Amino acid sequence: MRSMTGYGSGRATAANGAQCAVEVQSVNRKQAELMINLPRDLSSLEPAVREIVNSRVARGRLVINVNPQARAAATVATAPALDVAAARAYYQAMLALQKELGAGGEIGIEMVLRAPGVLRLTEETVSPDQVWPQVEAALRQALDELVRMRTREGQNLANDLRARLEEMRARLGEIRRRQPDAAQHYRQALQDRLKRAGLELPLEEDRLLKEVILFADKADISEEVTRMESHLDQFVALLAKDEPVGRTMDFLTQEMARELNTLGAKANDLAIGQLALACKTELDKVREQVQNIE
Repeated sequence: MRSMTGYGSGRATAANGAQCAVEVQSVNRKQAELMINLPRDLSSLEPAVREIVNSRVARGRLVINVNPQARAAATVATAPALDVAAARAYYQAMLALQKELGAGGEIGIEMVLRAPGVLRLTEETVSPDQVWPQVEAALRQALDELVRMRTREGQNLANDLRARLEEMRARLGEIRRRQPDAAQHYRQALQDRLKRAGLELPLEEDRLLKEVILFADKADISEEVTRMESHLDQFVALLAKDEPVGRTMDFLTQEMARELNTLGAKANDLAIGQLALACKTELDKVREQVQNIE
């Protein structure tokens, strides 16, 4: 089980010393959402980057940055270029100025080459295919680190969730123990109300017994308790899985919320109602944590 929060970085170096760095950050999202920041001349690599990320991450909002400075040595080489037309124009202009001013001296090639724009260095870019091995290697390193961090965070979440699930299981155990007494408490409450009204009925009075039996049937919460315990078992099993389980956990928490609502409404017993409320309080905390699970 993994969290959806994490960070990872990677760096790869080619045989010629060229480098590429990749950073990956992730936060909560119900679906997988990728933001891939590539230099413009490497934009054609986005589908390949997306495919690798999707193979490692199922949920979360991820920002993937390919550092353009780290790849400068890999993609840029310098080569001299001579602008002959500019050199000719400068030389002609210098000769014309020398004639007009009557100035002496020799106008040599060195002077012409120093003129702006005559001799310059051009950038020679490499293709995305040439850069891809470094991008891929750095990306896989970053994803490895990201997954390790998300796994550690997931273990912390799992420990917290286990404690809360055990608390809920203990409360359900108390509910199950109290359930048989609920009908007797209801019967006693009926008799107390009748006495206060000045009506005396024997304990074996059919109408009283029928009322108690009807109450016991309506207030039977054994099925809800059993389903709740089953949901808890499924939830605990999910905590140990090394795969995306967040959506399944979210579904289970919704089912547990429905069971607890039904249980609290049917019980018609103050003590059981308070125990069900305590379970709902823990479940709310579980649901918050589940929102951060992949």
